[in-house]
Amino acid sequence: MDIRKIKKLIEVLVESGVAEIEIHEGEESVRVSRFGAAMAPAAAPQVLAVPAPPPDAAQEPGIPPGHVVTSPMVGTFYRAPSPGAKTFVDVGQRVAERDVLCIIEAMKILNQIEADRAGVVKAALVENGQPVEFGQPLFVID
Repeated sequence: MDIRKIKKLIEVLVESGVAEIEIHEGEESVRVSRFGAAMAPAAAPQVLAVPAPPPDAAQEPGIPPGHVVTSPMVGTFYRAPSPGAKTFVDVGQRVAERDVLCIIEAMKILNQIEADRAGVVKAALVENGQPVEFGQPLFVID
């Protein structure tokens, strides 16, 4: 694998906040990790703080007023830790800062998305199992 590609992987890793990434190209593969193997178990989910939307961002139509929690990455949205399990949060439920709202699976890594402020969940904007884009609104907290 080209060293430039490996350097680019390292840049993506640092910028995204993901702890580890593994890429396969044909028979070659490379794994880049920000932690030693003894420090981060492979099956542990990654926890990401959700960045607040820019203050001058216009409220999208159809979204109730309040603080919008957006997706920090592209992936698959899950409201519960496993199929058939109770959802992390429901509409009308009070959440504290750093409470887990959902999971976004990206590249077979389960990333827990936390509330970046306390409040009441006013709306869940994505259906379970649906793909999400970077910056896509997920929840409204008031």
